[in-house]
Amino acid sequence: MQLASAAQRDHATALREPSMPPPLAAPRFELADARTGRIACYGEDPGAASEQRPLLLIHSVNAAATAYEMKPLFEHYRNVRPVYALDLPGFGLSDRADRIYTPRIMTDAILLAANEVRRRHGDTPIDAIALSLSCEFAARAGTEAPNLFRTLGLISPTGFDRRAEAAVKKGGDKDATRAMPWLRNIFTVPLWKHRFFSLLTSRASIRFFLRKTFGRKDIDEGLLEYDYITTHQPGAENAPYSFVSGYMFSVHALKLYQALAMPVWMVHGVRGDFVDYHGKHAVEGLPNWQIEVMQTGAMPHFEQLDKVIAGYDDFLARAAGA
Repeated sequence: MQLASAAQRDHATALREPSMPPPLAAPRFELADARTGRIACYGEDPGAASEQRPLLLIHSVNAAATAYEMKPLFEHYRNVRPVYALDLPGFGLSDRADRIYTPRIMTDAILLAANEVRRRHGDTPIDAIALSLSCEFAARAGTEAPNLFRTLGLISPTGFDRRAEAAVKKGGDKDATRAMPWLRNIFTVPLWKHRFFSLLTSRASIRFFLRKTFGRKDIDEGLLEYDYITTHQPGAENAPYSFVSGYMFSVHALKLYQALAMPVWMVHGVRGDFVDYHGKHAVEGLPNWQIEVMQTGAMPHFEQLDKVIAGYDDFLARAAGA
């Protein structure tokens, strides 16, 4: 049997790569290493003059996650400071390889992007805002490289529910996840691997899950349409199957949050399926934490952008004066 030619291999690779518009209308660049694979990043020209610290935005993890989830914040802050965002491994225009996705891979991607942003802006510590499950990855990055981040913003972070609280009392391996290999094995059976994901990511299904996220019938229609596009690309199911099988959830996320040394801003809503913050009292009394509650779902920056910006800017002003 003859080996495939270089042209054939390039063609096969091209067929597997996403073919869709970028999630953000901004200059795009790529980073890569052996652990993360290729990740797509978006941001302003590094030569742009600005005295403001750069801001890195990190989208959540779900079946349809991309940097589009941070679009309202990106579009606002690009007018006042250098702002960057990335597609995490397995999502958007980043590498969607068929592998198990873990907190380690996601954390390494954040560190890779954050170090590049810092390099582009005179090696000054950066600000970062993460959404939902990615708050756990950002917290891990913040504990491993505390001098890389001046502040961390956490929007609707996971890891504050009753189960997380119980894990703190129980103890155990700090790197443990909630992985269920048997469940991932079921999802990845070739016979129905793609078909099941297609059912999960129909427009009707995406609308259903977004309504649970927003906690209301009215959702962002642009987000729905982009979610549909990104979930119908080659390899779109690979990272989500690790997500739904628990591989990306840290058992001891609460300990990661408690260990953060830099100023931390947290905001969460009160509507929808993601409102269990029973364990947030573990950080409420810490002097470096500022917590806000808004009358929204899990994406307050899509519902009340002005209030989110006002709260975050106030937090930054306090952090700068501390």
